[in-house]
Amino acid sequence: MPPDRPISDLFAQRRPLRSLEFFPPKDDAGVAALRATATALRRMQPDFVSVTYGAGGSTRERTSQVSDLLKAEFGYTVMPHLTCVGHTRAELEAIADQIHARHFRNVMTLRGDPPKGATRFEVTRDGLRFASELVALLKARHADLCLGVGGYPEKHPEAPSPEADLDHLRRKVDAGAAFVTTQLFFDNAVYYRFVERCRAAGITVPIIPGIMPVQSLKQIQRFTSMCGASLPARLITRLEAAADETDVVEAIGIDWALTQIRDLLAQGAPGYHLYILNRAKAALTLAAGLAA
Repeated sequence: MPPDRPISDLFAQRRPLRSLEFFPPKDDAGVAALRATATALRRMQPDFVSVTYGAGGSTRERTSQVSDLLKAEFGYTVMPHLTCVGHTRAELEAIADQIHARHFRNVMTLRGDPPKGATRFEVTRDGLRFASELVALLKARHADLCLGVGGYPEKHPEAPSPEADLDHLRRKVDAGAAFVTTQLFFDNAVYYRFVERCRAAGITVPIIPGIMPVQSLKQIQRFTSMCGASLPARLITRLEAAADETDVVEAIGIDWALTQIRDLLAQGAPGYHLYILNRAKAALTLAAGLAA
């Protein structure tokens, strides 16, 4: 099987890219469900997909299995995630070698969240402290890897200030990151201001907006509380009015995301990345809406 094409080559085509994020299931039944989702999403023809990585490598083997499955069975260009949490430098080098040997050429490079039950990130002995260090390690190990990094339009929850957060992002790009994918947001003005600040800081790589179609008010409130994103009052009002009507809530979420994506593309965003929670319906509905 030939090596994957670097995502940076796709950006060079000067067209909006579509990408999706999968997370590794906990058991074999979940893998079967993911396979069904991946089958359905082939109709969307995403330019690439990513596969998340559990804190401390808790889903490391599943990440590897799902990445191989999506690449071999479905022909997707796959971008596995890799984090610093719970790994020594030597372990990260070995994982990088394994990723490269399996012909993956794109990696989402993250510091990672604290393991379940922990309240703060702890540096592993002989490990790495920042995503910028992981970017540098991967590029030194395999220069042909194309690396994505995360960006926070509304600031990382642990950053002392927006300026400090932007400085961390610039270090990741300076270390060799080829593009940025943002954390989810629900107000496009937040993304546009973030891009302006990045450009003013000398960050010139593509910045892909990350979009999550709302499927549950409680769920999205939990996600936004963890990542520091805000929910517009108008969206909350609509979701509260829908109450427990699941179909209505999902329709509101898709409508909101569709409006976001249309505006983002009209304003020249380099594409969009969908956080789909391993569900095909919202992504396919969005693709159909955008094709209309």
